[in-house]
Amino acid sequence: MPQTVLNDMEDRMNKAINALKRDLSSLRAGRANPAMLDRVTVDYYGTPTPISQLANISVPEPRMLTIQPWDKTALKEIDRALQQSDLGISPSNDGVIIRLIIPPLTEERRKELVKLAGKGGEEAKVAIRNIRRDANDEIKKLEKAATISEDDSRRHQETIQKTTDKFIAEVDKIVKDKEKDILEV
Repeated sequence: MPQTVLNDMEDRMNKAINALKRDLSSLRAGRANPAMLDRVTVDYYGTPTPISQLANISVPEPRMLTIQPWDKTALKEIDRALQQSDLGISPSNDGVIIRLIIPPLTEERRKELVKLAGKGGEEAKVAIRNIRRDANDEIKKLEKAATISEDDSRRHQETIQKTTDKFIAEVDKIVKDKEKDILEV
């Protein structure tokens, strides 16, 4: 029974880490990255659709993304969605392909992005700590119900804390790497 609590906790913590990675991948770090467009949806025949499902996204140069729709009629809609997005990049449409030139980040924008990365890291840490609290509560319930002994309860709580520390360290590493990536000129 306690092992299922520990396994569930670890699965949930892994999901928190994956969510952090996904969120940070959409932060623009001065280089072209197709993941930047993951949050941009296009109103395609009345249905919000991710750009990646409508077009081929490629990176021909380090600071350029090209979007080549499979359906040429979607070109205008993709263009409109990009202009309305929070990317801060103006698309260049030549009727066949859309080019996104990624401008170099200003120092001010870099600092903003570092703050956003840090905020995402803090949110992930809070999520991990909440998961730890839930797991500890489950272990305490098992102890109260006399399913496990007090010693086992303490041992499991120590394991929970060690696992939490491991995941918090991983969050710190991910955020630090992203900050380094953002600040790289």
